[in-house]
Amino acid sequence: MFEVGGLFGLLVLIANIWAIINVAQAKVDNVKKLLWIVLILVLPLLGVIIWFFAGPRSPKSG
Repeated sequence: MFEVGGLFGLLVLIANIWAIINVAQAKVDNVKKLLWIVLILVLPLLGVIIWFFAGPRSPKSG
């Protein structure tokens, strides 16, 4: 089993919080938001990686 601890664990926690905040702010329906958040919480490291490449995106204002 893969165990996360120490500094690496803290970095994964920060990445998870950042990903969940970005998912919550995305302009997609609430069901998709909930599914992404559950994925990030159930699979902390893998969930963030999947979200980074395939997750919902808010349009960039600029």
